[in-house]
Amino acid sequence: MRILTVMAICCLTLNSFGQSTPVLSSIDHLDQKVDALVQQYRDLDLFAGVVLVAERGTPVYHKAFGYADRTTQRPNTLNTHFDIGSMNKAFTKVAVLSLVRDGKLHLDDPLDKFLDGFGPVAGKKVTVEQLLEHRSGFGDYHDSAYWDLDYAGKNMAALVNLIRQMPLLFEPGTEQEYSNAGYVLLGAIIEKVTGKDYFSFIQERIVDHLGLRETYLTDKYNTPERAIGYTRTMRGELEANDYFQDPPGPDGGFYATTSDILKFYRAYHYGDALWDEATRQLDPMYPFLQEHRTTGGAIPHAGGFPGASTAHFEVLRDQISVIVFANRDEIVAEDIAAGILAIIRGKTPKKAMQPAHLLIFQTYREKGIDYIRDHFEELSTNWHPADPKDMILNMIGYNLLYSDDARETEQAIELFTLNTELFPEIANVWDSLGEAWRKQGDKSKALQYYKKALQIQPDLPSAREAVAELER
Repeated sequence: MRILTVMAICCLTLNSFGQSTPVLSSIDHLDQKVDALVQQYRDLDLFAGVVLVAERGTPVYHKAFGYADRTTQRPNTLNTHFDIGSMNKAFTKVAVLSLVRDGKLHLDDPLDKFLDGFGPVAGKKVTVEQLLEHRSGFGDYHDSAYWDLDYAGKNMAALVNLIRQMPLLFEPGTEQEYSNAGYVLLGAIIEKVTGKDYFSFIQERIVDHLGLRETYLTDKYNTPERAIGYTRTMRGELEANDYFQDPPGPDGGFYATTSDILKFYRAYHYGDALWDEATRQLDPMYPFLQEHRTTGGAIPHAGGFPGASTAHFEVLRDQISVIVFANRDEIVAEDIAAGILAIIRGKTPKKAMQPAHLLIFQTYREKGIDYIRDHFEELSTNWHPADPKDMILNMIGYNLLYSDDARETEQAIELFTLNTELFPEIANVWDSLGEAWRKQGDKSKALQYYKKALQIQPDLPSAREAVAELER
């Protein structure tokens, strides 16, 4: 689950319009153009969801597509509730900055002022501001230890305990790495400072305050009119994603309608219903946002995971909002939202295409490994810009590695080997190749590639454990 951070999308600009001149009403056949764009994704069976385009808070396009539940054929409607993914990091940010405004905490407060048990570097050097900006050094907590927990066990205390044991990826403040863990820690800090449950505080401070009656923070399985997420397997089948046992938290997972999210982001960016301008100025992103109030650039927020994709682009200068919710795989919502922005700008939207991992898998089956080697860049264009491309062949390879077909283990090795050619400096690709040879029963080659991974990243846990086990 993520906030979209790609500056190329942030800098999408509109043609110049006066502040008082309606922008969208001047665009010929906007409805038909957006319909045609969405239909491209529908024709490829990539999209089901809701699309909302608004100007100054008033919807000018608002339509639902496809099924919320494919089994019962319950359709998506304008009142369907979608998992908004990392969009609710913005809720957490509002809560934190409001507490800073109230003097309850400070942006330069260290982590160990509120939470104990962290190492000396994390405890003393990680600050509230770094957690907000993804500069703390913490990464993602979705590892094997997390997935070993049952649904009820994935509570705030358990997550904080997992994060305590995570190594920092870099010295706090020196780099930036998207961090779900950082926002979980912010949620725990909110609880410590307020003495309230995180969800209760967000409900009171934001949801009730703004009248977001169609926003649900907890117990996603009892959310009314909930869109069930559907993820496409590597082999082309659509599967319900209820196996993805990830409860709502400070880093993502609230459920809402597009109308409620429009209301939230209107309050987030304009007026003082949610916070005043002085509080907005506490946001480390404030200078960037101010610049875009005059340039016509689009500010993006997005979220997603298998079976869920959400995007909100806000053109601050013209108060244009584009919101796309999908109960399908990311990055379809971002793609459609970016296409709508292109239409508004008088440009031709990017043509819909299959996600890179599905396209590459299909092409590999049809044309073989040499074709993938020679055409990897063009085949991988439709990949989330925030995700490294070494993940693509890794994802395909693991799908093959643990099938019941021995021939597919050999194909996994072939793909993992190509990945080491394309990305030789990435430790994880060598680790994956080592795992494949270990499954194949070749201890010598497995050790060779695990040790190569450790040359690049000496603290890689999976490789260290594998080497220790194989050398016993």
